[in-house]
Amino acid sequence: MYDFAVVGVGPPGARFARRAAELGYDVIAFEQGEIGKPLACSGHVSLDIWEYVPEGAREELFQNEIFGARFHTGGADSDAYEFYKETPVSNAVDRVQLDKTLAGAASDAGADVRDGHTVTGVEERTDGVTLTVRGPDGEFDVEAKMVAGCDGPRSRVRSELGLPDPEEFLHGVLAFDPEPDDQDFVDVHLTVPGFFAWRIPRGPGGVEYGLAAAPSADGDVAERFDALVEEYGVADRIEHRCSGLIPIGPPSSVTSHRGFLVGDAGGMTKPFTGGGILYGMTAADCAARTIDPDAPETLAEYESAWRDELETEIKLGKLIRKGYDAPELVQRAGMKLFEGEIGVHMDKPTSVFSVEQVKSMLR
Repeated sequence: MYDFAVVGVGPPGARFARRAAELGYDVIAFEQGEIGKPLACSGHVSLDIWEYVPEGAREELFQNEIFGARFHTGGADSDAYEFYKETPVSNAVDRVQLDKTLAGAASDAGADVRDGHTVTGVEERTDGVTLTVRGPDGEFDVEAKMVAGCDGPRSRVRSELGLPDPEEFLHGVLAFDPEPDDQDFVDVHLTVPGFFAWRIPRGPGGVEYGLAAAPSADGDVAERFDALVEEYGVADRIEHRCSGLIPIGPPSSVTSHRGFLVGDAGGMTKPFTGGGILYGMTAADCAARTIDPDAPETLAEYESAWRDELETEIKLGKLIRKGYDAPELVQRAGMKLFEGEIGVHMDKPTSVFSVEQVKSMLR
């Protein structure tokens, strides 16, 4: 019997598998397809990402340095409000290779990582769990003391354990223009109901275009994306188009008796951007640090630990998101007040109150 069975080997699942294996636990991890594919997530990440990858991996993953963002209340040719730092704010990375690198680190730590394996059922018992797995050679069962649901917005583990869904799901669309672009700024368009559209220069990786919208706008998300790339004059070059759900707002509980959720499966994303890489891996570290597979009561420690780390950031992120649907005059006034050099961290809304941000505003 394994100590932990991990379902989903994106960044949260790979991080948990690695950390648990490093602590001496017997870990098996399943990914239903090829790790990192199909690509359905942005490759725009905070500089903190380099703390989670093996030494020497940066050269292979890095694509571009980002120094700031241009915010628009209209389309591609509309006026923009610039927010920037003199040093890089974030990086664009090879998102597929990031997943492969993190999964490789888990394997190197001793976890048994298997792609091409789909978990079709999870049975929870008093003393452990049984996973039904479909692999290349047929179906088989796996016994574990605990199951970690790291399997994204449509989490089967969440469903099988009877855990509540995240508060809401946005519909996101993403695609790429292969033309290399090493500009310093991303573009953000506050033109989508409940969220925004974006353009991210990714150096040799081309340009990432995307948008996400609230459920009320689901019917025209594809049309809005088509209009975005048309405005930028790249509609005929767009490739690798994909779409998916973005969970926003964690549910009241992410643990059962012998299972727990990490990352998108538990709604652990930034409400103001939809990104979940750093939040998911932060929660994974909390899980590895607090959960003892022989002591189900330690799941309560995990619930407390990840919320202590992320709950305030998520609450403030929800407040920031409310501004996306404010009247345009209010948006412009707010951006005019804060535009220019900033001192904030892209993953931490609490940094708005930091000494660095206050100094930037005074300058």
